[in-house]
Amino acid sequence: MLPESSEPPDSWRPLVFAHRGSSHRHAEHTLDAYLLAIEEGADGLECDVRLTRDGHLVCLHDSRIDRTSDGRGRVSTQTLAELDRFDFSSWRADLPDSPDELIVDRSQADDKGRGRLLTLDRLLGVATDAGRPVRLLIETKHPVRYGGAVEVALVQLLRRYGLDRPDPERALQVSVMSFSANAVKRIRQRAPGLPTVMLIDVWSVPSRIGWLPPGSSIGGPGVQLLRASPELVERLHRRGYPVYVWTVNEPDEVDLVMKLRVDGIISDRPAYVIERLREAGHRP
Repeated sequence: MLPESSEPPDSWRPLVFAHRGSSHRHAEHTLDAYLLAIEEGADGLECDVRLTRDGHLVCLHDSRIDRTSDGRGRVSTQTLAELDRFDFSSWRADLPDSPDELIVDRSQADDKGRGRLLTLDRLLGVATDAGRPVRLLIETKHPVRYGGAVEVALVQLLRRYGLDRPDPERALQVSVMSFSANAVKRIRQRAPGLPTVMLIDVWSVPSRIGWLPPGSSIGGPGVQLLRASPELVERLHRRGYPVYVWTVNEPDEVDLVMKLRVDGIISDRPAYVIERLREAGHRP
């Protein structure tokens, strides 16, 4: 029994998602980045997906590969085999030099696979084999050359894994995100049970009053939007929407989302966020 002077423990426990993997430490969307995020204790992983010319879903944010690889060109005009020729990690000149600095399970990441393009299929396998509960946030990018075909391909792939509907007994849980209200609607139509996150980076009339477009089950504002309008979290909560915030990396940003008591924190630095939450008594 607690002494009368003691306050009850704080039950607020936000989920921490690794944005494009542990992308502060490793090149974004690489196998090393995701394996490290799992090792660091992130509750979930976040990735962006695009369709290749031959219909494969790959984990890439940009429409072009120029920034994140030693190749050039658009993702949508190249096949998976063509994209697989390029190195997607060496562009990060600030990667650790010493193997001792890498906290990653090498049993899942042989040298041949390091720096190669990561497909969503492979990421689903890694998350499934994590050995503990993991949540995966998958963002479909829009506008794109193939339009709604991205959501069609995504639901088909999730169905192969049995992930197109929630199952509390399954260790891996999937939510789909987008800045496109039409994309969110397409996911809801094809996989009605899947949680959907409506990403918000600018004010709209519905989000201003706390409503989200049809098919949305979670609000996803950017941290900069919350700096300007922190009351948005309360408005979304009043409407029954959980709130996942991106991309929370700096101390003042962590302090802000702790004050606002959001439901999910998406960060390039999951280990740092977890430690800050632990220090504040919000993490076991």
